Amino acid sequence: MTDTAREDLATALRVAAAMDLNEGICNHFSLALPGDEERYLINPYGIHWSEMRADDLVLIDGDGTVLEGDGEVEATARFIHVAAHRANPRHAAVLHTHMPHVTALTMVEGGKLEMAHQTACRFAGRINYVEEFGGLALDEAEGEAIAASAKAHMHADVFFLKHHGVTVCGGSVAEAFDDLYYLERAARQQVLAQSTGLPLKIMTRDQVEQTARQTRQVMKVQAEEHFTVLKRLHPAPAGAR
Repeated sequence: MTDTAREDLATALRVAAAMDLNEGICNHFSLALPGDEERYLINPYGIHWSEMRADDLVLIDGDGTVLEGDGEVEATARFIHVAAHRANPRHAAVLHTHMPHVTALTMVEGGKLEMAHQTACRFAGRINYVEEFGGLALDEAEGEAIAASAKAHMHADVFFLKHHGVTVCGGSVAEAFDDLYYLERAARQQVLAQSTGLPLKIMTRDQVEQTARQTRQVMKVQAEEHFTVLKRLHPAPAGAR
């Protein structure tokens, strides 16, 4: 399980870099490992996502102490991710990025994902908008504030963080990454549409509910198949770094 988990998480980081979803060497992906003790795989600071390998990932406990691996885990990573995992047991994978089009929506007054395209409908009723910005999560307080929002909205898998970015959560790396990918696609479609200066044509409630229902019937299988392809297309880099 641990080897597969490492391969999946490292692949997700490499693919995210290939899709321009990363920001420098910042942002983090984490995965909770099964068991009675808190154990999380997370990417260390200082390694570019495009070069991430399974053995680069570090294993931490609930206090952020490194149990396995070399490298530093940023304070922001510890406080955001551990708190997010604890907030909702459904969320084994927690993916935090500042990906461009979704982040753009967190920067504008009233910015949210509008139900104007079928891709957006997969997220209907699954997004929570965290409107308060408390600066960088350099202590437990900011992480707990984000977690409190998650606990208050247990149905949510996607968290828009005002002036910051987004956190996407799921039951597996494949499921969370599939949502991350389609969320950025939906946001890009919306930003492009709004750039025309014309008003968005919002779908009716019935259209949104029907499309969401159809999409969610195949989401898990689609996510697994999509991620299998991505793993084949983005193998771990060979040779010395």
